[in-house]
Amino acid sequence: MLKRTIYIGNPAYLKLKDHQLKIEDPLTKETKGSVPIEDMGFLVLDNFQITLSHQLIIALQQHNVAIISCDESHLPLGLMLPISGHVTHSEFLKHQINCSEPLRKQLWKQTVEAKIFQQKEVLLKNKLPFERMINYMNEVKSGDSTNMEGIAAQYYWRTLFEDFTRDRKGDAPNNFLNFGYIVLRSMVARALVSSGLHPTIGIFHRNKYNAYCLADDIMEPYRPYVDILVIEWMQKSEMTENLDKEAKAHLLQLATKDVYINGLTRPLMTALSITTSSLCKCFTGEGRVIHYPML
Repeated sequence: MLKRTIYIGNPAYLKLKDHQLKIEDPLTKETKGSVPIEDMGFLVLDNFQITLSHQLIIALQQHNVAIISCDESHLPLGLMLPISGHVTHSEFLKHQINCSEPLRKQLWKQTVEAKIFQQKEVLLKNKLPFERMINYMNEVKSGDSTNMEGIAAQYYWRTLFEDFTRDRKGDAPNNFLNFGYIVLRSMVARALVSSGLHPTIGIFHRNKYNAYCLADDIMEPYRPYVDILVIEWMQKSEMTENLDKEAKAHLLQLATKDVYINGLTRPLMTALSITTSSLCKCFTGEGRVIHYPML
């Protein structure tokens, strides 16, 4: 069943009752809404006056619901996941830790090739020059030793947005991209945990200060789906440069966005489970290919 993303942007008291998330007004105690816990995939908290009962938190973790906390800039900052989201987590973790260097390099090569392919398709979809992306994709080596990912990204951003510099602290549409990518990162982390993997132990990203190295690896080919949502939002006549609730609502459609993977059209959240499951098989020796979607 497709899981729902629940966004809370107003002061609220959240509690568990009858196996449902109950949303109450903290002043009037009036129930504003309810959602079955088993229907939820993500809970986004975007107000400093939100209170959760511990009973609710336990129920959310038992159902692998990712709890995302936003900061004063209304950008996702924290992510709460269950310690073990899979029955054989410890066994898969051993394989993940013992992954050989040649396998890591091959998996990263596949990931970079998939990302460049997706970026090429975004340019093609928007009737922009894309031919150079094909050359970049064909020149990716094991472990991406020649940094084709970075070279392709420079061309991609210059071509996609005129006079644009991709910078986390830069002007719009950087703010929209930041929000979308952080939400995507949370979705990937949840899928990894659900497949029995640990989001910290990456195949390429290895920063000791980064708790989501593997999530940052696997999300790369999925980033263009965020780019498409941002482009769609920018093309709307009423669009402003502010990351308001309407913009967030548009970007939070990411989880249910249709993607093409393994010959079938599936929601992005389902595709992530397919990708992380195939990665798990690569670690255990049952497979050699990560299954990524294609635009």
